[in-house]
Parts: sequence; C-alpha cells; structure tokens
Amino acid sequence: MGMVLDGASLRGDLWLRVRREAETAMAHDPIFGRSLSVSILDHPDLGAAVSHQIGQRLGKSAGDRRQFERVASEAFAASPDLADAASCDLDRIVLNDPASAGPLPALLNFKGYVALQAWRVSNWLWRRDRRDLALLLQSESSDLLQVSIHPSASIGTSVFLDHATGIVVGAFATIGDEVTIQQNVTVGRKAESPNRAPRVGRGVLLSAGATILGDVGIGDFAKIGAGAVVTADVPSGCTAVGVPARLTNCPEGV
Repeated sequence: MGMVLDGASLRGDLWLRVRREAETAMAHDPIFGRSLSVSILDHPDLGAAVSHQIGQRLGKSAGDRRQFERVASEAFAASPDLADAASCDLDRIVLNDPASAGPLPALLNFKGYVALQAWRVSNWLWRRDRRDLALLLQSESSDLLQVSIHPSASIGTSVFLDHATGIVVGAFATIGDEVTIQQNVTVGRKAESPNRAPRVGRGVLLSAGATILGDVGIGDFAKIGAGAVVTADVPSGCTAVGVPARLTNCPEGV
C-alpha cells in the first residue's frame, strides 16, 4: 500500500506536479505557455491558482474577475482546509478519470472542478453570514458553468463532478466524501418538506440524469443509475434504477 499523504503534503505534492507539467507544456508550446504563466507559474501555491481560475470562470468583466479572485484568495488564506479539499478533489480526478492525463489539464479545463471549488468558497462565505456574496457566486456558477450548488449544502472531499453540465444541488443537501456526480443530476428537496434534504453517503455514484428528491438517505457506495428518480432510501451498496427507482444488486442481508 502506498503512503497516505496528509493535507499539506498532498497539497504541496500536487502543486509541484502542476508546476512541472506547466513548465513542460511551456517548453513545447510557447504560445500556450504565455497563458500558463498567468494561470499557474505566477502563483505561489494551489490555492492561489484555484482562486485565479474561479475569478476567470465566474467573472463576466475584468473587474468581476478580480473581485471573485480576491474573495477566493481571502477564503483560501483564512482556511487551509479549503486548499486541502481542493487538493483531494484534484487528486481524485487524476487517479480515477481516464480522460485526465495529470493535474494540470483538470485544473485548467474541467469546469466541474472549478465549480466545486467556487462552491467551497461560497459555503465559506455562507457560514460567515456573508450570504449575499455567497449567493452571487452560486448565481454566476449556474450562469457560466451550468452548475448550481446552494451555499448551505454540505459536501465532503475527493468529490468529482464529471462533465458537470446541469448539476443542481439544493439547500441543506449533504454529500459525503468520494462521491461522483455526473451531468444533469438533481439533488433537492420536495415542496411539501422544505426543511428535509437528501443525504448522500460516501463513495456514491450519481449517474447522468439521476434525480434524488426529499428526505432520503443514499447509503455508502450505493449506485444510482442514469435517469433514475429516487424518492426513498437506498441502502449501502445497492444500485437503484428506473422511475420510480427500484433496488437491485444489493449486498446479502440488505
């Protein structure tokens, strides 16, 4: 078994890999290299580079881009756990996505990764009662990245928003570590129970087009099939498919 890195070590290791990949890319493609200097090599650490990506992706004007980058930088500087989470998210993409050749392409090009880090900043703002700015970040992410995650949601680390377009996670929803969410997934409340939101456990796969609604729990390592509509609990390790969802492939004893 390989050595498990702590948050700071993983963050430093990934940042070195990102910089090396950027330097190699610059040597092979000087035109692309100019943008890499601004995006990667001008920054001291991963948190600063992610903050820059948030500003670039969410800002519609130069002033907006500077404002969003400044807010994200403030959050990363104040809470090292945000940089740790960003590292875990990026590392999981590199380890599990066959389309990713390394951390640099994911950092620069995977909008789901940037949208998730923008949510982490909005959640940081929300928990500090800076709610108007938190909701503005959500709105811009929804508009420009097609990912809408309410700042009051709770999301673990090593999470992968795969393709990401059309993902909606509503207020108060809880999503555990190592969850994969594919495109056009909705996780939200029912109108008749506005204070009850879904709870998604560790290692869950939410396949494309799945809908999880209401006061339901999705157990650890469950799989929700493409297009499934889930309105009842799914035990750990089970697969749920269909409309309405039915359980299949459950472990013995479930």
